[in-house]
Amino acid sequence: MGDAFGEGYSSDGESPTHEVRMDPFSIDATTVTNRMFAAFVSATGYRTEAETYGSSAVFHLLSTAKSMDILGVAAGAPWWLNIRGADWAHPTGLDSRWEDVPDHPAVHISHNDALAYCRWAGRRLPTEAQWEYAARGGLAGKRYAWGDDLTPGGEHHCNIWQGTFPEANSIEDGYLGTAPVKSFPPNGYGLYEVAGNIWEWCSDWFLPKYYRNSPRDNPQGPTIGAGRVMRGGSYLCHDSYCNRYRVAARTSNTPESSSGNCGFRTVAL
Repeated sequence: MGDAFGEGYSSDGESPTHEVRMDPFSIDATTVTNRMFAAFVSATGYRTEAETYGSSAVFHLLSTAKSMDILGVAAGAPWWLNIRGADWAHPTGLDSRWEDVPDHPAVHISHNDALAYCRWAGRRLPTEAQWEYAARGGLAGKRYAWGDDLTPGGEHHCNIWQGTFPEANSIEDGYLGTAPVKSFPPNGYGLYEVAGNIWEWCSDWFLPKYYRNSPRDNPQGPTIGAGRVMRGGSYLCHDSYCNRYRVAARTSNTPESSSGNCGFRTVAL
């Protein structure tokens, strides 16, 4: 595990690289889609935290909201609009519908929402170590899930930002926002979109210094932290400010947070 190239952010704690041993596990080939999340909501009547709060964060170029439904912008990140009525079922605002993008990842999902889905499905969130092992697809020490080059042979292997962030996306990979699952080639273990598209929640608390003394066998993460680990990057990542679509990259958010670029995949109990 960890950053073998010295490219990570020091505040993220991607080093030192270290060996980890884990028991066998199975993990979803894709993130949970809108269709899958809708089945959970239909069966349980669950309301996500974004629905309870009444709003969630939508990237400004994706918003379909009326001006009256734009409640404000995120401090320090004005490209994020706080949109009234944005949630998993209305991903870009009240006028949008999940049924129009059923095979896209479910977004506006908090860590708490992901845990609720897992309880219903008899699944759980991956540990950070499980996520990285699976995302590497058998390629030890590589920068990305497919090798060291971002676009080998000129081919795009992930949905990230191209152009000048956050004003102009040239959409060379084909997508401004989320892409349907299985839009890009799978890694060596058959997992899709482990880089870009959406951030994925892990079960671990986030502590930047954890790798310094983390256990070798089946690490579960620290017992405390500032937030929960997120992995994989999203359609908004760009090497000018956030090259966290590298397979070793890690970041975090508070468990109740939701946005239009965050969802999850699950592992077996």
